[in-house]
Amino acid sequence: MSTKEKPAAAHPSVDDKLVKHLARLLDDTGLTEIEVADGSFRIRVARQSGSVVHTAAIAPTVQAASAAAPVKAANSDAITSPMVGNTYLSPRPGAAAFITVGARVEKGQTLLIIEAMKVMNPIPSPRGGVVKEILVTDGQPVEFGEALVVVE
Repeated sequence: MSTKEKPAAAHPSVDDKLVKHLARLLDDTGLTEIEVADGSFRIRVARQSGSVVHTAAIAPTVQAASAAAPVKAANSDAITSPMVGNTYLSPRPGAAAFITVGARVEKGQTLLIIEAMKVMNPIPSPRGGVVKEILVTDGQPVEFGEALVVVE
């Protein structure tokens, strides 16, 4: 994969290793964009048309925090992703799915797994109810706040 680097606005603390690490995270997770902030320094790496574009900029922390606001789920009964990662609907390849549409779930029951940075994170149901809809597919990348499952 070819990469294009945009000038880092001559900011002396731009860490090339960090930029390369973030670009590898994009490849590993299938995400299209990742951004990190430290104080007033912010760095964003985004994939565009098959290449990875690196940018760095100085911006107020408030601006970085507002960019990370969660995407609201369309359905108020939807359980949303607490993190960015890849979803897995079963505990291992070939195993039965944790849940199916129409199944009854209990509070605390694992609905699916989200893999983030090579760590498998079980996502528990915040309430008991019936699974009305599964909004993600196995292996699908998800963003923070993205709707995953509707439980009523």
